[in-house]
Amino acid sequence: MLSTPDGRYFVVKGQLWRCTNPALDEATRQHWVNALMDARRAVKAAKGDADAQALKAARQQVQHAKVALGERGPAWWHDGAPDYNRCKISNTPYAAWFEKHLDTTYQ
Repeated sequence: MLSTPDGRYFVVKGQLWRCTNPALDEATRQHWVNALMDARRAVKAAKGDADAQALKAARQQVQHAKVALGERGPAWWHDGAPDYNRCKISNTPYAAWFEKHLDTTYQ
């Protein structure tokens, strides 16, 4: 997994995704990762059952866990830097870093 030098994002298919808040203690982080996995399984089950209400509830659980992990919601850093979560990397200040990294990694 390719992460930005500041540790705020990882890159998937040219898009930035916010990393988990590194300030979370391990027990808290693991609790929310477990909750996220349970919620994702509930999304899959609700889709399989074609249960719209269960799907909505499960997606809300996913959202809640991702916010608790710092992957969504307010940015977990406090230096005033903007949040580029879910942005195409070429449209962010990380573009030059990414291009340089690709040039040196895949030659």
